[in-house]
Amino acid sequence: MRRRLLSSTLVVAVIAVLLLGVPLGVVVSRLIVDEASQELRSEATRLLGEVEYSRIQDQPIDPAQLEMKYRNRYIQIYERGNPPNATIVGTEPPTGHQMTEDAHSENGVYVRVSRDRGQVEQDVRARLLLIVALAAAALAVAVGLAIVQSRRLTLPLQDLAMIAEKLGSGDARPSRHRYGIQELDRVAEVLDRSATRISDLLNREREFATDASHQLRTPLTGLTMRLEEIVAAADQPTIVQEEGEAAIVQAERLTAVIDELLAAARRQRHSQAEQIDIDEVLDQQVHEWDPAFRRAGRTVRLTGTRGLFALATTGGLGQVISSLLENSLQHGGGPVTVTTSSSEKSIVIEVADEGPGISEDLAPRVFERNVSGGTGTGLGLTLARALAAADGGRLELVRPRPAAFAVFLRPVGDIGRNRVVSGPA
Repeated sequence: MRRRLLSSTLVVAVIAVLLLGVPLGVVVSRLIVDEASQELRSEATRLLGEVEYSRIQDQPIDPAQLEMKYRNRYIQIYERGNPPNATIVGTEPPTGHQMTEDAHSENGVYVRVSRDRGQVEQDVRARLLLIVALAAAALAVAVGLAIVQSRRLTLPLQDLAMIAEKLGSGDARPSRHRYGIQELDRVAEVLDRSATRISDLLNREREFATDASHQLRTPLTGLTMRLEEIVAAADQPTIVQEEGEAAIVQAERLTAVIDELLAAARRQRHSQAEQIDIDEVLDQQVHEWDPAFRRAGRTVRLTGTRGLFALATTGGLGQVISSLLENSLQHGGGPVTVTTSSSEKSIVIEVADEGPGISEDLAPRVFERNVSGGTGTGLGLTLARALAAADGGRLELVRPRPAAFAVFLRPVGDIGRNRVVSGPA
C-alpha cells in the first residue's frame, strides 16, 4: 500500500508540474524576449529624441558618450544631408544572432539599436532553470508528503490488523488506540466495541460454567441422599420404593435445572410465572433436605399460613428454597424454620435458623457474586436472588443475626407484572 501511495502521488505531482511548468516556461520565455524588444524600442525612441535635440542645438553627436550611456548596444544613426551623415557606436553582433529596433523622424533622422540575442537567451535559460528547480523541489515535497501520509495511513492499519489478530486469538481487551483519522478511528471504535462484546461473552461462558457446577451440585446432593436412604433401607421394600420414587424426582429436578441453566446461558429465559401451590413446593423441599438435617442433628419445620398460592415457577422457587436450606445447613445452626405469610402486596416465605448469623461487614455484600462467609463458592445466594427476580419476586436478607432470608412473591391477582425478564447472570 505504501508503494502504491508513493507511486500515485508521484504521478499526480509529475502531471501537475508538467501542466503548470511547461506553459509557465513558455510564458516566461516570451515575456523576457518581449521585455528585451520593448527595452530596445524605448532606447531607439529616446536616442532619436536626443539626436533631434542635438541638431536643433547645432551640436555634434559624441560617440564615446553614447557608448557609455548605451552599453552593450550597437547603434547606427543616419542623418539626411549632402552627403548623408552616419554615426556608428559599438560592436555589431553576429549576423542572425541579434535583436534590432529602429526609429526615424520626418526630418530624415534614422536610428537603429541592436543587441546580442545571446544575452537574452541566457536570461531565458536562467529563468527556465529556476522553474525546473522549483518543479524538482515541488516533486521532492510531494514525495516527502506521500511518505509521511503513507506512514500515517499504513502504520495505523498495521496496528488495527494486530488488534484484530489479538481478538481472533482470544485477547479481548479494548486497545483504546486513536489515530486522528476519522475513518480509522471509526474502525478502532468498532473493534473496541467488538472486544467488549467478546469479553462479555467469554465472561458469561465462564459464569455459566461456574453457575452450572453450583446449581447441579444441589440436586446431585439430594439424589445422593436418596440413594443412601435406599441402601440403608434395603431390607424394607416399602421404604426402598419411596426412596426410589424420591430419587426419580431428584433426577427430574436435575434435568429441569440443566434446562434452565442452558436457557439462562442463551439469555432467553422467559418468566413463565403461573399460579403455584406454595405448600407443595415447600413440602417437597423439606422432604428432600430433612435427611441431611437429621444427620447433622438438626431439624426443618414449616410454620405460618397454609394454603397460599403465588405467581412463580415451580422449578425456580424450588431452587431458591433449596439454596436457602443448603446455605443454612452449611453456615447456620440449630433448627430451621420456614414460615409462610401473606399481605396485599406479596406472599412471603421466610427461612431462618438459630446459628451465629452473618457478620456486619459481610451482610451488605451477601448477595454479591463470589462473596462467601465460609468455604462456599459465594454463588448460591446470588443465583437464588436472580431466580427470584426472574419470576417477578425478590430475595432479601431480613435479619443478619441469627440469619433470616425472605422470598417475596407476587400474589395471584398481580397478573400485570407477568413479563419477560432475563435469567440469572
